[in-house]
Order: sequence, then structure tokens, then C-alpha cells
Amino acid sequence: MSAIDENNPTGWDTPDHLDNTPWHAVDIGSVQNMLCFIEIPRGSKYKYELHKPSGLVMVDRVLHSAVHYPANYGFIPRTYCDDNDPLDILVLGQEPVFPGVLIHSRPIGVMTMIDDDEKDDKIIAVHSYDPEYNHYNDISELPPHRMRELRRFFMDYKALEHTDRAVVVEDFRDARAAHQVIVDAIQLYRETFLKQ
Repeated sequence: MSAIDENNPTGWDTPDHLDNTPWHAVDIGSVQNMLCFIEIPRGSKYKYELHKPSGLVMVDRVLHSAVHYPANYGFIPRTYCDDNDPLDILVLGQEPVFPGVLIHSRPIGVMTMIDDDEKDDKIIAVHSYDPEYNHYNDISELPPHRMRELRRFFMDYKALEHTDRAVVVEDFRDARAAHQVIVDAIQLYRETFLKQ
């Protein structure tokens, strides 16, 4: 298998054995201005997710806690992680984005997290064309309150669901670490889905 092209890491045609859903069919372009798929708008109490067989967005559940998503939430197409899903991403921007929309984003950091004893990293990104956010290049530039808000949401959002699943937010890491997490998830996708 060839090396990953940094300028177009997922630029290949969708193989016939994969479905034509956003997870498999969307070429993200450059990691510095990549397309991601939004499942949940900022401010929502509904947790939407991609219905993998159809490519449509479905309601998974309503959050039980008195919290709402602090950013637009979705995934990076053509990535794969140890939790058997594409890599999660939170995209900071002024407005909520409709579920099922592709949006250009730039990664500025990664929140390392454990959910139910499983690694579940979240890429933190900014909407590439939002003038209020697109000047941020690294998570260290965000206001400290924004990072506390992100951490608190993920620590609390399952609190009232009568589950023993523990969520631990470990740390925030910089843009370079986020870039490596994305490249690793692209490589795992290639190894998993593009085997010859």
C-alpha cells in the first residue's frame, strides 16, 4: 500500500465493495482544510448518528442530562478507530450546522478520552470559513473556559442514563498531535477497508 499523500490523504475512488455513504465515499481533501460530516448541531440535546447501511442521519437518543452539544459534532470520512467507528470531530463555529452537512474544518487539537474503557479521541477543529473562529491555529489559543466547557460536557452527558459507563477526559493535545491522530485513523481505515 502506498504512503499517505499529505495534501490529499483520502483521495482515492470508493472501491466497489464499500457502500456509497458519507463515511466511505467522501474524500476529505487536505488535513489542513478537510471535509467532515456533521451529525449533531451545536446546541442540540438530540444525539444523531449516521445510519451506516443507508447513509442517512438518524436519532440515536435524547440526552438525559441538562446539557447540550457545545460544538457541531460529527466524523472525519475515510477514517477508522479502535471503537469501530470513524474518528469523531467537534467543529467550533458561530452557528449550528444541520445534520448531514459536509463542512470544511481545520484541526487545532485533540481531546483524549476514555469511554467505557475504550479510547475515544475527539478532534477539535474550527470551521475553516467562519471569521470568528478560523484564526485559531492551535487549541492553546482558545479561551480556557471553552476547553472547560468541552471537558465538562463529555464528563456529564451520560450522567443520568442509568449506565455504569465511565467517561474520562484525559487531556487536550495540540494541533500537531491532532494531525497525527487523523493520519493514524486514515491509515487504519486503509488497512481495514482497502485490503487487496
